[in-house]
Amino acid sequence: MSINKDKLLFVDRDGTLIVEPKGDFRVNTLEKLDLMPFVISSLYKITKELGYKLVMVTNQDGLGTADFPEDSFYKVQNKLLKLFANEGVDFLGVHIDKTYEHEKQPTRKPGTAMLTKYMNEQYDLKNSFMVGDSWVDMKLAENLGCKSIVFNNKQLDSLSCVGFRAEDWQQIYTFLKKTG
Repeated sequence: MSINKDKLLFVDRDGTLIVEPKGDFRVNTLEKLDLMPFVISSLYKITKELGYKLVMVTNQDGLGTADFPEDSFYKVQNKLLKLFANEGVDFLGVHIDKTYEHEKQPTRKPGTAMLTKYMNEQYDLKNSFMVGDSWVDMKLAENLGCKSIVFNNKQLDSLSCVGFRAEDWQQIYTFLKKTG
């Protein structure tokens, strides 16, 4: 008797779900919150039609410091999650690492320490994907043992760990639908 395992779609936040602002790269006010085109409708179809469970995973350098207070971040984060939920898109998990790269913490992408709860028999990591816009996201996919989709970043074309390249969310949906 075979058990159906859940397929996961790990998704980076800034630059993938939402537009990452030039300059400080921080979406810390509602005025800076701008969704990627077709992200909600595509994620809706990916979850409802294709059966993927969504997991948001993001590095937020220095979250909780004087330069990046948690209250401003969570005002935006909670609004973002509400926008998705209002359209039927829910996340199985949201994982936020607050450390800086130089701290080399195992919870920071591409480390997997934030995501160990998905590394078990309930989840089909081999047929799951990580969608992101940076080499860190592609390396996380490799470290998790899942496949990768690079979102809107031609600079990563030379990386061997990139599985599929997409310029928009509609392409991601179409690709996932074809892969079954």
